[in-house]
Amino acid sequence: MKKKKIVIKKGTMKSKAILDCAQEVMTTEIEGLAQVQNRLGKSFVKAIKISSQSKGRIVVSGMGKAGIIGQKLSATLSSTGTSSFWLHAAEAVHGDLGRIKEDDTVIILSYSGETDEIKNLIPFIKKTGSKIIAITGNLSSSLARHSDAVIDVAVSKEACGLGLAPTTSTTAMLAICDAISVTLQKIKGFKEKDFASFHPRGSLGRRLLLQVNDIMRKKRQNPIVDPDTSIDEVLLKITSAHAGAATVIDANRKIIGIFTDGDLRRSLKKHKNILDKKVKTLMSANPIVVKDTDLAYHALKILEKKKIDEVPVVNRENQPVGMLDIQDLIAAGLV
Repeated sequence: MKKKKIVIKKGTMKSKAILDCAQEVMTTEIEGLAQVQNRLGKSFVKAIKISSQSKGRIVVSGMGKAGIIGQKLSATLSSTGTSSFWLHAAEAVHGDLGRIKEDDTVIILSYSGETDEIKNLIPFIKKTGSKIIAITGNLSSSLARHSDAVIDVAVSKEACGLGLAPTTSTTAMLAICDAISVTLQKIKGFKEKDFASFHPRGSLGRRLLLQVNDIMRKKRQNPIVDPDTSIDEVLLKITSAHAGAATVIDANRKIIGIFTDGDLRRSLKKHKNILDKKVKTLMSANPIVVKDTDLAYHALKILEKKKIDEVPVVNRENQPVGMLDIQDLIAAGLV
């Protein structure tokens, strides 16, 4: 049954008409994606094998809307373990072709495959000896004929109301590019830790790379006292360090306890003349600790599980080297 054409009169803001239009666009694009998905086969496999076996980089080029999709492909490849750079098709013939080497593989995006800038580029790429992978909607185009592998992204209909603006076709290109990137990622065995090393300032990078010793409070900000120190003196040290707790150590500098704001509040109800008492009588013995080489994200999970705000940091000899406060984790962007 023929679909009913949705018409929105100029200036119309009726909710149903707006939603119907949006649904129609998405339906058209989903149908286009299904068409491209159903055609996936040997040509896609060939393109992946060429890319994964390339000894050089993946160079991505294109023009217009397809070029924008190409820029995203290059960026995704680079962040998922495949060295890549973007080459503007128009700029390439004005000197940038020198960036392409024989061992590189060039992926060119052009729905028509007949864009002048693309056609002018092809002979020079062939001259370098680089292999060409085409992502196009025209299998009989100049681009397709001169490529080593061709991925067909032809769609039956653009979602644009006039059927002119690249919409379904660019969505199909984007999906194919993601399929290429993710497939290569899996072939290379690219893991979360690898991803994090390329995104050290991102949330995943912080979780997988940031260690406790990168953000813990050290030296003057980390009050350390012996067991016979008076509570009065301990509080002075905590205050001057702008800290929330002090670590208690024995004669061998091994950690034996911690004295926190919570310990102080609990002790006020039980003891008189608390300021004169020794910290060993009021401290929390055998406290939870984290190692300085632990991941900060791991330490955060310990604080959350134990419902505490700070934790002493120790080295491999169980000697205190810092204090980690929940505020430090917040400042580091882990919370």
